[in-house]
This record gives sequence, structure tokens and C-alpha cells, in this order.
Amino acid sequence: MNLHFASRDIGARTLEIVDEMKALEGPLLPILHAVQAEFGYVPPEAMPVIARALNLSRAEVHGVVTFYHDYRDHPAGRHVLKLCRAEACQSMGGMALEETVKKLLGIDFHQTTLDGTVTLEPVYCLGLCSTAPAAMLDGEVHGRLDAAAVAELVAEARA
Repeated sequence: MNLHFASRDIGARTLEIVDEMKALEGPLLPILHAVQAEFGYVPPEAMPVIARALNLSRAEVHGVVTFYHDYRDHPAGRHVLKLCRAEACQSMGGMALEETVKKLLGIDFHQTTLDGTVTLEPVYCLGLCSTAPAAMLDGEVHGRLDAAAVAELVAEARA
């Protein structure tokens, strides 16, 4: 993932990705995943390129990017910590863990620490309801979290 693309490069590379994938049935989601894999996020300048190539409005593409929690419209930190906010996790102390993590990192949801190490994102169910509260750090899920365990996750991400 190279985050130092010029705007022209983003458009050209996005068009290459779209051309490779537009023949797929329902190509928008796979294209967005590929664009995010390439740039680390879905750059705003990529959205009109995708919209034009798929005969969609920019609003439709933007709506999909902002609806699904796996897409981001800005670069993330080196590590991404996702905290589950679904009912099962909330009922098992998830809200207290959210506050602990926010204090430890000094950020809120959808923000990245000033040093660029950690991005904090909410997620609405990781499928670990029986081991709530849960989180995901860089794609690895963690359940049965308490204040000490979540502090370890934060320390791991910041190391």
C-alpha cells in the first residue's frame, strides 16, 4: 500500500482497477475493496472515476463507502482497533471499555492518534456475542475483554 500517490495517479490507478473488475457481477464492492487495498482508503478523487465507469452517481458510490464500516474515506493509522458496539457487547461492559480506550489513545471513534499509530473505529457486531465484549485489532478478534485486556491491546498497537 503506497500512500504517496498524486491525484492523477489515484485516478489512473483507480481506472485500471475498475477496468480489471467491472465485468464482475455487482462489481462496486470488489472494486472498492481493491481500491482500499491499493491506497489504504477510498480516496475522494477515486469515487467519481468509479461512478463514471460503472454508470452510477457519485452519491451512490459515496453512500456505499460511508455505509459499510470496512471502507474508509481517509488514511488509517498503522494499526486499526475496532470496538464492537452491538447490544451483546454493550450489555457486557462495552461502553466502559470504549471510554477506557478513548482515554488511553486520546482520540474518539473515526480518529487516528497524532503519531499515526492507531485508528479507532466502531463496529456493529464482530460475531463474538458469546464472548462479549469484543474488539478487533488489525483483523484479529479478541473476546471477553476487560479494562486490563483492552489496555494490553492498546499497548500492543502503540508499540
